[in-house]
Amino acid sequence: MAEVAEKKSAVSDVGAWGMNVVSSVGLIMANKQLMSPSGYAFAFATTLTGFHFAVTAFVGFVSNASGYSASKHVPLWELLWFSIVANTSITGMNLSLMLNSVGFYQISKLSMIPVVCVMEWILHSKHYSREVKMAVVVVVIGVGVCTVTDVKVNAKGFICACVAVLSTSLQQITIGSLQKKYSISSFELLSKTAPVQAASLLLLGPFIDYYLNGKSIVNYNFTSGPIFFILLSCSLAVFCNISQYLCIGRFSATSFQVLGHMKTVCVLLLGWILFDSTLTFKNILGMILAVIGMVVYSWAIEAEKARQKAVMTKTSLTEEEIKLIKEGVETNPLKDVELGENKA
Repeated sequence: MAEVAEKKSAVSDVGAWGMNVVSSVGLIMANKQLMSPSGYAFAFATTLTGFHFAVTAFVGFVSNASGYSASKHVPLWELLWFSIVANTSITGMNLSLMLNSVGFYQISKLSMIPVVCVMEWILHSKHYSREVKMAVVVVVIGVGVCTVTDVKVNAKGFICACVAVLSTSLQQITIGSLQKKYSISSFELLSKTAPVQAASLLLLGPFIDYYLNGKSIVNYNFTSGPIFFILLSCSLAVFCNISQYLCIGRFSATSFQVLGHMKTVCVLLLGWILFDSTLTFKNILGMILAVIGMVVYSWAIEAEKARQKAVMTKTSLTEEEIKLIKEGVETNPLKDVELGENKA
């Protein structure tokens, strides 16, 4: 029975991760068509994220109303705190992309892995094996080789990048801790946090977007083309949000970051296939390194789980050992602990 349950859990893990990769890559491709100048030039990323969470909140409301999912209590201050961290992450990422070169933006995203590791060590006293650390280094180097180009840094951009990295790392750690703290499923937690994020982003998003690109969403020409891609983007975002919460609940924030770079490799390949992006030898070499690192990381995690399981098995007593202990207690006379004398 335990083996069957373990196999089902492994299948569920693969399914959650597969949903995250497919929905994330699909979302990036849809947003590229929607937001690029050669597409529909919808340059309102923060407001679009507000649309995403509004649709996600609606799906959560329908699910709760139909009885498909239960609504568990999470304190309002926890939801507000999480929303502030999550919205800071979104705004920080947008500002970092605007103020920094693409190369430095990619470096800041790569730095999330060690930042998450340090945060989990500080907040949850989590330790990592040597194999896991080596795999993380290989993944970082591989993704860095295939994505980082020119690196230009300025003071404002550096500050925004730091805020973005810290808030995003904290957000991903908080998702896992809230699920464990309140014994709440990923979808239930998402249905709690999405309305608060949607309201705040739809309220502040247009002003942030105007600051970023000097364009007002009021003046945008909403034709059938951009409306279709906005709806497609929102639909994919629902699956992306759900799968993100599922993955962090099942794995850890560090695993989510490491395996998340598989999406970077997929985006590069799809960009080459669908959008005629250039694919150099440097890109290919980086992808190979990144994939090797991910394979090594998966092996290291499984090896660590096996070691922990072996330790637990070793420390647990068998029926024969318990029987021997009982016999020993029965045959040995009881001793008064305080007086050090045998009792009759």
